Amino acid sequence: MLTIVFCSAIGALLIVYVNFQFAWWRPTVSYEHPRILMYHMISHHKRKAKYNKLRVDPIEFERQLRWLRDNGWEFVFVSELATGRESKQVALTFDDGYRDNFLAADPILKKYAAKATLYLVSDRHDRDWSSSKKAHHTDGELQAEPKLLDKDVAQMLASERWELGGHTVTHANLLKLDSEQCHNEVQQCRNDLEEIFGVSVPSFAYPFGLFEDRHVDIVNTVGFSFAVTTVQGISRDLAEERLQLKRVKVSGGDDLASFRLRMRTGKCRLRD
Repeated sequence: MLTIVFCSAIGALLIVYVNFQFAWWRPTVSYEHPRILMYHMISHHKRKAKYNKLRVDPIEFERQLRWLRDNGWEFVFVSELATGRESKQVALTFDDGYRDNFLAADPILKKYAAKATLYLVSDRHDRDWSSSKKAHHTDGELQAEPKLLDKDVAQMLASERWELGGHTVTHANLLKLDSEQCHNEVQQCRNDLEEIFGVSVPSFAYPFGLFEDRHVDIVNTVGFSFAVTTVQGISRDLAEERLQLKRVKVSGGDDLASFRLRMRTGKCRLRD
């Protein structure tokens, strides 16, 4: 009898744990609403690294793209997002400008006829932008991560698999800057990218996902058509939310089941 009670208790705890870790019971968000996926790095995890959640293993990334292709998702740039389409749209986005986006992600995009939007910091080399968010983050892990070279970006754009988006000049924490400084970070980034690469830069990503209404106004004034946040979820109204679009965070700890859940509901775990 005690064994039965013990096993029942263990089973109940397991159910609670699974429901907490994977909120499968959330309702499906209609597939008429595009999914915007947020990535940073496509690379193997590093031992004892703080930011492994930002590192999606290339094997997992390929599994995700294969699943998207096989399940009828249309790959689009952020500038191509639209509602009311017969096809299911997914926009892959990469923040910051890590070199593995070119070395690891791009060949996989090519294999699956996919494309992505790159939110690029224009002055990205030798910067420890993690400490810009929290002063005590001085381990230099992200600073040491190789960043895209201009020649890499030019080759990516020439493939027509990539669209360029702005991400400020220095990956600035906009909350710490006055409005003039913020405007300079946003405007100069767009100017730099358009001048260096000779392409239009139609969308923007808020560094760290930190912004206020004044920053939305600046992004609008600079002339960006869309802007993405780090708010997890799926935007229902592209016109209303065009400068504050939600994204589906793809974690380095996700397996394919977790990824499929994120695609269905916009989130995975209960605390998301």
